[in-house]
Amino acid sequence: MSKSYKIVELFSGIGSQAKALKNLGVDIDVQATCEWDIHAFIAYDAIHNSTEIIPEAAEKSKEELFDLLKDYTLSNNGKEAMSSATLHAYSEEVMRRIYTAIRRTNNLVDISKVSGKEMPEETDLLTYSFPCQDLSNVGAFHHYNKGIDKDSGSRSSLLWEVGRILTEMKDEGRTLPRFLVMENVPTLLSDRHKPNFIMWMNELEELGYISQYFELNAKDFGIPQNRPRLLMLSVFVGDDERKRDIVSKFFNKTTRDSIVKDYKDSRFYHEIRIQDLLRITDDRDSLLWQEAVECTPNDTPSRRKIWRDNPVIYNENGEYTHETFIRTITTKQDRNPNSGNIYFDCGLEGRGHFRYLTPRECMLFMGFTDEDYDKLISANPEQRVHSKLFPRDKIIRMAGNSIPVKLLEGFFFQVLKLDRKLKRSK
Repeated sequence: MSKSYKIVELFSGIGSQAKALKNLGVDIDVQATCEWDIHAFIAYDAIHNSTEIIPEAAEKSKEELFDLLKDYTLSNNGKEAMSSATLHAYSEEVMRRIYTAIRRTNNLVDISKVSGKEMPEETDLLTYSFPCQDLSNVGAFHHYNKGIDKDSGSRSSLLWEVGRILTEMKDEGRTLPRFLVMENVPTLLSDRHKPNFIMWMNELEELGYISQYFELNAKDFGIPQNRPRLLMLSVFVGDDERKRDIVSKFFNKTTRDSIVKDYKDSRFYHEIRIQDLLRITDDRDSLLWQEAVECTPNDTPSRRKIWRDNPVIYNENGEYTHETFIRTITTKQDRNPNSGNIYFDCGLEGRGHFRYLTPRECMLFMGFTDEDYDKLISANPEQRVHSKLFPRDKIIRMAGNSIPVKLLEGFFFQVLKLDRKLKRSK
């Protein structure tokens, strides 16, 4: 296994890709990230780098920081750019964290403004988990139906910016990344979206890549969450027929079942149960109790319906139920359907007798750790009076937009396996 990889993470989020590679024992050099959501890239920096402010940011006033940040295309909801007025309304401490995170994560911020000549070279692995809201079933419910149509202006159509950047790299005579890994929702293979997806694979082929996609589910990789995803590996072969032959044979032998088996047979696999991740406590003075109270809904008819309609994963007898995995974690838990209900009597008048997953638990079910969550919370300044940068719902949204780390471990295990074959054949 190669122990050192230079990586670029486009649509980097909170860094599931980096986390998975580290868990596989890979020494990664993050050449660049690209993420415009300030919450996601500050969380990325806190989890993977540090919660300390860099000296350059610590020495600057709010107005100086604003001047440095105002020309970036930043978002505070992951859906649209925020205005200069919104940026200026953030506290000085938040601005320091925004600037620190951009610098320390080598963040290119706005993919539509990244040129091929800006991209690093000698990249081993480039990942791109482009927005799925115009593809997912939830997105369709909210009338996000433009998919990945070129020039549609949809968030999901940002996929084509990846192709533009790679094409510009090739035209500039720059070395293209050896491997590309895409992650998104399986509805890319639906009748509505598949023609565009095939067009994308053809574009990659013209650039010199061979690609193969696989439908996988997080629950098969040891994490107790039902989360079907589509992943695709593209390998740069160019005009090298020997390499093309090796990659083609590898893809012909690789199936969903073989990917799961290889990972389960590895030393990196371990089965995680629901009870390993729920943070159940009777200590009313603990932080975990407070987190649970904050995720207890009011006792209303609509919330009682959520209790009736969704699986109970921890019941009123203080027992874990027969459920072996939770439903997909989405960007919101206070919805119907949700990921699952936990019986909980907080003792407060007007509250229901159950709760949802807490932000901490959502992060854990995505493959992050308590330590990762605590780092995020320690980098959580007030953005305005009595208003934290990372409130409960922001953290749940970041988790819902992320990728299960163990699913990525299983897929990257195949990348490393193929890479060994290619290197042995030289």
